[in-house]
Amino acid sequence: MDHYRARRHLWDLARQLHPQDAAEQKRWMMIHQAMLDKGKIEKLVSSLHSTNSPHAELTETMGKQAEYFANNAERMLYPEFRRQHLFVGSGVIAAGCKTLIGSRCKRSGMFWTVRGANAILALRRCHANNRFEGYWEASRA
Repeated sequence: MDHYRARRHLWDLARQLHPQDAAEQKRWMMIHQAMLDKGKIEKLVSSLHSTNSPHAELTETMGKQAEYFANNAERMLYPEFRRQHLFVGSGVIAAGCKTLIGSRCKRSGMFWTVRGANAILALRRCHANNRFEGYWEASRA
C-alpha cells in the first residue's frame, strides 16, 4: 500500500476533524502519522474508532477510514518493508510503467489492438527482466 496515499487518508481526516485549526490538524496528524510510520496499525485503527465527533457523518467517515486501515494492515507494515529494502511508495512502480510501457506504446502515430499491445509488453517485460529466452521457451511449449 502506497505510504503517501495512506498518509493522505490521515491528512484528510485531520482536516475534517479540525477544519479551522491548522495547528490542531498538525498535532493530530503527528500522533497518527507516527503510528502509521511505525507500523502500529492496530493502535491506529483503535484510535480512529475511539475518536468522537459531534457530527454523525464524520463519525461514519472515521469508521470507514478505520476499516480501510484495518483491511490493509498487512500492506502497511512499513518498518518491516524498509528492513527488507522494499519500496513503500508507488512512484518507482509508476516510473517503471512509464518507462517500460509508455516509451514503447505511446509513440507518435502508434495504434495498438489490446492483443498486440499485450504481446509487445510481455516481450518488453521479459527483456527488461533478463528472461527473454525463457519467454520463447515457454511460448514454444
